[in-house]
Amino acid sequence: MQNQAEFLLVQTSCPDNASAVSLAQAIINKKVAACVNVLPEVTSIYEWKGEVKQDSETLLLIKTTSSRYADLHALICESHPYELPEVIAVPINEGLPEFLSWIRDATIK
Repeated sequence: MQNQAEFLLVQTSCPDNASAVSLAQAIINKKVAACVNVLPEVTSIYEWKGEVKQDSETLLLIKTTSSRYADLHALICESHPYELPEVIAVPINEGLPEFLSWIRDATIK
């Protein structure tokens, strides 16, 4: 069995599909993740600077490794259109071994 703590699912949201696709392409081109799912039209309700907001956003689900997380994090922060981008990483504790191997292989520098 593989050490699955080395794999992460990272999420961020973008204000529109165009910025999400652009960010996803940069992530893949830099090999800091193996795959990015772009989920259009999620509704986000949140408090920002003392006001409750409701916006449509595009959600990115990013599959990567722990060893590539710092580079992924930096890329998101540099490229993201938001002042304070969402960057949340969740460990992948279980998964198809072949799929996890593909994530590792796709993110090798």
